[in-house]
Amino acid sequence: MDLNNIRAAIDNVDKELLRLFLERMALSDEVAAYKKENNIAAVDRAREREILEKVMSASPGCEQYAHHLFSTLIELSKARQSELLSPPSKVRGLVEGALEDVRTPFPRSGRIACQGIEGSNSQQACDKLFPRGNIMYFKNFAGVFDAVASGLCDHGVLPAENNSGGSVRAVYELLPNKKCYITRATTLWIRHELLALPGADMDNITEIYSHEQALGQCSRFISSLSGKVKAVPCENTAVAAKQIAESGNPRAAAISSARCAQLYGLKSLRSDIQDSDNNYTRFVCIGREPVIYAGAGRICVVLRFDSRPGALSDVLLKFAARGINITKLESCPVTGGDFEFDFIFEIDAQINALGTMELLADLERSCPGFDFLGCYSYE
Repeated sequence: MDLNNIRAAIDNVDKELLRLFLERMALSDEVAAYKKENNIAAVDRAREREILEKVMSASPGCEQYAHHLFSTLIELSKARQSELLSPPSKVRGLVEGALEDVRTPFPRSGRIACQGIEGSNSQQACDKLFPRGNIMYFKNFAGVFDAVASGLCDHGVLPAENNSGGSVRAVYELLPNKKCYITRATTLWIRHELLALPGADMDNITEIYSHEQALGQCSRFISSLSGKVKAVPCENTAVAAKQIAESGNPRAAAISSARCAQLYGLKSLRSDIQDSDNNYTRFVCIGREPVIYAGAGRICVVLRFDSRPGALSDVLLKFAARGINITKLESCPVTGGDFEFDFIFEIDAQINALGTMELLADLERSCPGFDFLGCYSYE
């Protein structure tokens, strides 16, 4: 049999597969109607395991592929049933309430909570998001969250991740704990400079202060100093610059920005000391309510699921079944947990697009841990 004949045979098989698939989905609709009429749970794990066991035993030599095929079929059937049943869920109510304000334009003013001091990267992100905002500074991330949660500030701006250093996990932990939500995001190009007192000499520097993320982003430069310099983490890059300016110590320096050099009367000993010129930090705006502004097309959730083989694969199938793209997936160890992990998902989806709300409700029902962190857009 030549290739054309083989392909023609495959086309015939595919045609029959499609017919059977549509027949199967129609039967799933009938199952959904029966479950709704008789108040039966949408998910039947025992039934799923029974199907997969039969498939495995009937597919010698192709067990792995048959298992994947039928796992996908089952997930597609559940996705369809979820659309038809639309059972109540907390996240559905939360999002539907937020959608009432979907046409409200994103504000450009108000009281804005910011971690750090004047000259920090967070302050620059505040200026970008809220050019008419009144910035209030707080010592740490928790202070920003508390100011927003209490109503002292209308919004807060915080660093969420760096393209080389990864996520700022403290922010993602505080979001659900403080009951706040992401409502907007923006990205800044970050350039680092080594700042010191006027008259200081590079050869005499013995201590370098900065935020731990900035120290990590400049690790190659610090390593090039032959171990004679001690790296000291502090709250913020701008705080580090101010601290050096006030210390009077010509042997200490800060990794900070050119703007902070001007603000605090420092000189630059070295410029562009970051490991990569492609160094970007993403900042998020948080609010007390999950307001969804016009144009929002990114959704962030944190999931925790059972530690068992295939658990992550099962979750990923839920996204694939609905054709929803995952733009971020990162695991974070649970503080105080016994090698437990939370998974941060960011997805590219409109909240009112077909399948999105059903996916969120499905994840909430099926995962032991589920937190909706917001729906927002980037600028």
